[in-house]
Amino acid sequence: ILAIAVHPDDAELGCAGTLLMEKLRNKKTGVIDLTRGELGTRGSAGLRAIEAADAAAIMQLDVRENLGMADGFFKNDEDHQRKIIVALRKYQPEVVLCNAPSDRHPDHGRSSKLVADAAFLSGLRKIETTFNGIAQQAWRPKYVFRYIQDRMLNPDFVIDITDVFEQK
Repeated sequence: ILAIAVHPDDAELGCAGTLLMEKLRNKKTGVIDLTRGELGTRGSAGLRAIEAADAAAIMQLDVRENLGMADGFFKNDEDHQRKIIVALRKYQPEVVLCNAPSDRHPDHGRSSKLVADAAFLSGLRKIETTFNGIAQQAWRPKYVFRYIQDRMLNPDFVIDITDVFEQK
């Protein structure tokens, strides 16, 4: 299970409990942050990097990566899609969790569409990508859940995180 979130802290706030529960079920879990959150009103990109590393340890993530896109200015275009395609093909998750399609923060909705589009494109064999100079094979996640804030009042499904609530 791979959570792809815009800012370091989005996955912690939105789906850390789910990732922790799946870790208890012996699943591999990871988080990819699209940006460093450099435009955030609290803290700094450096502080967020430290907090992300601490959170990765607490959540026992198998991977935590930051794609270094520009906070506030990334687009749903080929360059940004390819960065996500490379990551999806590298980690080959069955399930991808990403930000909600609509949210008060404009980055969240924009990233939701970006991740969903990249997840589809990552399964197309004619799109060629490499990682560390080695050609990657096409890979498409089975499920992409666009989740975080806007489904809280009317969820499609609920995961009981009681066993990991304090850790979350």
